[in-house]
Amino acid sequence: MRKPRNYDEDLKALTAKAKQLKARKQSQLGELVEATGADNLTIEELAGALLSIAAITDPQRREVWRKRGAAFFSGERPEPTSGPSTGDNAQPAAPHDQRPSSPGAATGAA
Repeated sequence: MRKPRNYDEDLKALTAKAKQLKARKQSQLGELVEATGADNLTIEELAGALLSIAAITDPQRREVWRKRGAAFFSGERPEPTSGPSTGDNAQPAAPHDQRPSSPGAATGAA
């Protein structure tokens, strides 16, 4: 006969593991902010930038960001882009973004 499983103990172990993973994720996000130089921004600027980026759903922009991120983590230099509009943040991301548009934003390039 098999030994009965202790579900309470398993649940406690999973809860502890989830807390550990959450703490690790928060630590890694903080390290990423420092590694990218974004720690030079005020907390309000950083939060605003992240909110603007999170509101963007354009798959082409996200793919550009993914490639730049992959290059960052692999230690490669980002590919040079042509023109003032790189597709990153050239246009305001959301209606709540009250920044004046840059000259490159008027071109509509993404």
